[in-house]
Amino acid sequence: MTVTPTRRPFALAASLGAALALGLSACAQQPAGDGPQAAATETAPVTEGTWTLDPAASRLSYVSIKAGEVAETNRFDRLAGSVAPDGNASLEIDLASVNTGVEIRDERMRDIFFEVAGNPKATVTARLDPAAFAGLAVGQSLTRPLKATVTIKGASAEVETEVLVTRVAENRVTVVPSAPVIISTDMFGLTDELGELRALAQLPSITPAVPVTFALSFTRA
Repeated sequence: MTVTPTRRPFALAASLGAALALGLSACAQQPAGDGPQAAATETAPVTEGTWTLDPAASRLSYVSIKAGEVAETNRFDRLAGSVAPDGNASLEIDLASVNTGVEIRDERMRDIFFEVAGNPKATVTARLDPAAFAGLAVGQSLTRPLKATVTIKGASAEVETEVLVTRVAENRVTVVPSAPVIISTDMFGLTDELGELRALAQLPSITPAVPVTFALSFTRA
């Protein structure tokens, strides 16, 4: 008696193939973002959008030296700034917010040195290359040279430094210098004002050059 081989294995394979095809088709038609297996949203490049300074998380300080050996830390408490998508960056320093830790010294800095009534702000402007930061991912840092123009009381001077830029979150970037930036009074025609401060404080000298440091934090809406 001849037994005809069953065709059930082939039928079962065909059924499984059809079910797999239907399942893949259903997955392809499922809207993006549905279900726990959806892919994570891609992080927006750092070059997109405008970055705005977070003043509460930023600091600009300098060290003054008097009598040749006494160093004192000073800072500005009110800052504002932004970086545009095209790389134009600006920082505004409210000179009336100078904080030396001594009230009478703050008053003399405001009224005599900066003359804030007619010169309320100092500005820093720079032109960045967006392409240099295009690949910066969250958690990464890079070091770049920076040339900026500083304007105080109508006088401008160029300063050069190197900054470390860190993308600490998708929408937060921090900027710090790799070394202090040296600013001197003769760069802005402030030598006479410094002499007046020295005379009022009855000091033998106040060093005309000061190291400036900063830690700037920018956020993106």
